[in-house]
Amino acid sequence: MVVERRRHYRVDSINLLTYSCYDGEDRLVEQGMGRTLNVSKSGILLETSTILDMGSIVYVTIAFDEDLVEIKGRVVRHIEGQEENLFDMGIEFLDLDAEKIEYIDRYVELFLNATKDFE
Repeated sequence: MVVERRRHYRVDSINLLTYSCYDGEDRLVEQGMGRTLNVSKSGILLETSTILDMGSIVYVTIAFDEDLVEIKGRVVRHIEGQEENLFDMGIEFLDLDAEKIEYIDRYVELFLNATKDFE
């Protein structure tokens, strides 16, 4: 299902990832695994077993199909999780270079085109 919100389309997409979370003083406070619930050109909805503080800086390595992409982001929103003991957080991408922007754009566009084929 494709969800249109804010500046960019968000596509429902489950991708495994690892993350490292840092506080405002650049101290590592949490590391773990999670998954994306949706992806857009400006961020992801991240599901983890630990809630991360608002404003924390998160470095994620996302598995998009067979490719691993390392991205820096910030926790900008907490959303009630769908399952007990899981937490959903909105992560806004930060400091993306041109290559990462192009990769994410291409991934989202491919996903949107694939879903249109099934409509």
